[in-house]
Amino acid sequence: MGKFFWGFQWHKVIPDIVTIGKPMGNGHPLAAVACTQAVAEKFANGMEYFNTLGGNPVSCAIGVEVLRTIKRENLQENALKVGEFLKSGLKSLTEDFPSIGDVRGQGLFLGFELVDAEMNPLGDHADYLANRMKEYGILMSTDGPDHNVLKIKPPMVFSKENAEELLFNLRKVFEEDFMRSN
Repeated sequence: MGKFFWGFQWHKVIPDIVTIGKPMGNGHPLAAVACTQAVAEKFANGMEYFNTLGGNPVSCAIGVEVLRTIKRENLQENALKVGEFLKSGLKSLTEDFPSIGDVRGQGLFLGFELVDAEMNPLGDHADYLANRMKEYGILMSTDGPDHNVLKIKPPMVFSKENAEELLFNLRKVFEEDFMRSN
């Protein structure tokens, strides 16, 4: 998330339970649950907790190494710097392409919505854009109740050069006739 390690920190809350999944193992199936002491004590109720793969030493070693790599390679700082660059680039695209509505997100977890002049969602345009970007080797997905929000969630090693390539290809697709019609 750039400035913070955990997304909930942006909201200045301390949750009782945090579930952590896919990215924790960097491709290896791994998940974890972190909770307050009060929540953990609820498990000490006489029923034995059992998990077939809980505490698997190989998975634990992978999770620890993922955290070490994030720290060693300054990937959190990279997410902040590259994310700010990319977000700024997305906002500058709004000057030439008014169908880009709100640009939002933090670090490398970014999104932007597509809307017409009356702020109506452009779900078909979002779908077209996501599919066209695949042809350039860039994966994006749509989200939101109207499927008009494009999500950008690159890996933490995403570089400024990668962001420039993304912005370049977005501009190319936005210049296509279909994207200019709304």
